[in-house]
Amino acid sequence: MSVENLLKNCEEFEWDKGNELKNWEAHIVKRTEAEQVFFNQPLLVFDTYSQNNEQRFLALGVTSSGRFLTIVFTIRKKKFIRVISARDMSRKERKAYEKQN
Repeated sequence: MSVENLLKNCEEFEWDKGNELKNWEAHIVKRTEAEQVFFNQPLLVFDTYSQNNEQRFLALGVTSSGRFLTIVFTIRKKKFIRVISARDMSRKERKAYEKQN
């Protein structure tokens, strides 16, 4: 199943309090900002790697206020998006994102 189809089946977000705090302290990214990326277009999603038998994905997208973010996430139980990391896009990522759009 493609990443896009997996995302279509997701019903909600699942947050680990440690990851939520880490994203705020290290990158000043609020939980709501990270979630907005999944609802705004364009959204680029890449299947990246597995860690501890869990598939990780990389998303490049924009918040409702126009902030360009990179999100590392996994999908749990085929219905929860679990954000692992959220940060501003690097120059290289932003260039790739803008090129695709």
